[in-house]
Amino acid sequence: MLGEAYMSIQEPDLAIEAYQKAFNLRPHDTHLAGKVGRAYVKSHQYNKAIAFYQQALCTENHTGLKLNLAELYLKLKQFKNAQMTLEEHEDGSHGSHVDFLDIDGLQLRTKQLLLLARVHEKAGNTSLSLQTLKAARDNQDIVQKRISVGQSGNLYDQYKTLSKICLLMAQYWSHLKNNAEALACLEECLKYTPNDIEILTSLARLYIQMDFMDSCREICLRILQIDNSNEAASVIMADLSFRKMDLENATYHFSQLLLVQPCYWTALARLVEVMRRSGTLLDVVPFLKRSKEATVAPDQIPGLQYCNGLYEWYTGNPNGALRHFNAARKDTEWGQQAIFNMIEICINPDGDIPKSNDLLEGNENMDSNNSRLIALKTADRLLKELHPRSIGLDNEALNHQLMHNFLKLASKEKYQVEQALQDFIELSAREENQDAVGPVLGMATALVMLKQTHRAKNNLKRLAKVAWKFEEAEYLERSWLLLADIYINSNKWDMSESLIARILEYNKSSAKAYELSGYIAEKSQQYRDAAKRYENAWNYCGRSKPHIGYKLAYNHMKTRCFANAIEICQQVLKLHPDYTIIRKDIFEKCRNNLRS
Repeated sequence: MLGEAYMSIQEPDLAIEAYQKAFNLRPHDTHLAGKVGRAYVKSHQYNKAIAFYQQALCTENHTGLKLNLAELYLKLKQFKNAQMTLEEHEDGSHGSHVDFLDIDGLQLRTKQLLLLARVHEKAGNTSLSLQTLKAARDNQDIVQKRISVGQSGNLYDQYKTLSKICLLMAQYWSHLKNNAEALACLEECLKYTPNDIEILTSLARLYIQMDFMDSCREICLRILQIDNSNEAASVIMADLSFRKMDLENATYHFSQLLLVQPCYWTALARLVEVMRRSGTLLDVVPFLKRSKEATVAPDQIPGLQYCNGLYEWYTGNPNGALRHFNAARKDTEWGQQAIFNMIEICINPDGDIPKSNDLLEGNENMDSNNSRLIALKTADRLLKELHPRSIGLDNEALNHQLMHNFLKLASKEKYQVEQALQDFIELSAREENQDAVGPVLGMATALVMLKQTHRAKNNLKRLAKVAWKFEEAEYLERSWLLLADIYINSNKWDMSESLIARILEYNKSSAKAYELSGYIAEKSQQYRDAAKRYENAWNYCGRSKPHIGYKLAYNHMKTRCFANAIEICQQVLKLHPDYTIIRKDIFEKCRNNLRS
């Protein structure tokens, strides 16, 4: 009682003293031993906690204490010790020994196997973790059958545990890209907990991955019957419209969600994406303002900061985007994606297409461009902050590996680029990555930089007809842009135009696509069309790239629209006063033409 009182007032050292005195009087009380160990952990005296557990286990070989010790080893990332502690117990309770365990013993064994599966996962052994989960499921099946026959406990709790195990297995199978097994596990979950919202939501997301849109919609409707205000199901329903590129319907659904809940950050982030792809990004500003007004301290809200970061990034303000993403980077929900985005910006702030002359020459080094070097060092530091999950319904681990190699490419050093190329080839060859776009884009980028453009083109042609998927949208767009640029340099303008049209079909805000399209029109001496396309590029890049403004003004000048050309020159010089070349080449000539 005294120890618990000390713990309740955050005095773990005094609690340890009280617990220890009580434990000395009752050395076989495993419940009390657990309290002593947890108090040591609470006060961060980990070595003392380990020593205490080991000593207590010499007196009383209790599974619960072994679980506590293994949990501590896991916390300290001592995976081998955790595994040995748990497997030592398992060696004495598997096979025929299970038949002699009572209900409590079997339930403890389930906990032990689940913890062992976590240890294997954290140690990077996915297959062994999955195998251990199967053993946990089989053991838990015995538990629920015995309770069902003897009516000696709460059957619903046992079903929930079985369902939890099957959900974990589904996540593993999904990570291994085995959607059929993942689906089977989720369907088994529903046998035990048919109305579990988490299971149904996971199933809906898996159906999206499998491109079973109708099945996904049915599951979402089922969720909404159970909980008619369920946010996740509402977002997925809106997402279905987005993935079908029914942008008008998607905009409506996300807008309606935000009118009711202006601080629903997932919906707001999706609305930014939808409006970007529909070319109406400025229309999201009122929603960002409403969300800001609905919060007490908007600068401290990670979800809002993340959404603001997206908006700034997509409107051509990478520095503003970095500030907002940085404010969200420590958050458990938004932090990882914010860091990914920050790395992307540091690596390629202007979204440039790689060129065959990008490699540093001879004694040239990155020190000559100090800001670029700082950006890459920042990207490297941020990459170390990422903690991708080894399982789940996404590609965090793969994206982490891809980002690591894109950073090597950004160094522009030949040996780094060659090393990245080998890594991309290896990633692409893995069975689970057969449909992944990122490794192919990485290979092609490296090959272009190494002046092996023909090989790059052959790799990219594999992606030219790939169906658009939201998960791969960014890498697909960059792949199509790179291939379009290669075709332009080979004077294959028709093939390039076809790819550009496809890019704009899925992203009407792609400034780079409009820029390439403008270049083709300009080279074809269709200056009026070129001006229209460059105008789109100029507006969609947020007027942040003076060279696009230059091209727009130049094509206005070629069509003798001197007033328009002067206006663009003034816009460029106001935003980029150091870009004086536009004054001499275009502004002064147009002004003289108007005077004459």
